Amino acid sequence: MILCIIVAYPLAANRSCKIQIINKNSKTVPLHAEIADTAELRETGLMNRKNLPANNAMLFVFESERMLNFWMKNTHIPLSIAFADTNGIIIEISDMKPLDLSLTSSKLPARYALEMNQGWFKQNNIARGCKILLDGCLGK
Repeated sequence: MILCIIVAYPLAANRSCKIQIINKNSKTVPLHAEIADTAELRETGLMNRKNLPANNAMLFVFESERMLNFWMKNTHIPLSIAFADTNGIIIEISDMKPLDLSLTSSKLPARYALEMNQGWFKQNNIARGCKILLDGCLGK
């Protein structure tokens, strides 16, 4: 008789927080964001999920501004991604197709990337130039 024991250890505890975005009408739009601030969490992102609850997001945090590249490998949810600079100012928003292996790249260096259900930014009147308020979420 063979006995197999499988022990699973999480790579890192998922952290989350509530953040706000100031939209084009100067109104604050709240959302709940999971934080991906390690290489392991950023690599996994929203892979293998079948849905993302409304007003929920994944916030990718990098140590400094750089050109960012994302793909949709094993990601089944149509997403929109907002790239933001160190100050939280959105510099661009792009849509991404489920399971698409082509790269979605920032056109300018960015420190943050915020993934939401596709169309969420447009529905909430959020566009380039809007600000993501990260105070209290990332220790700022």
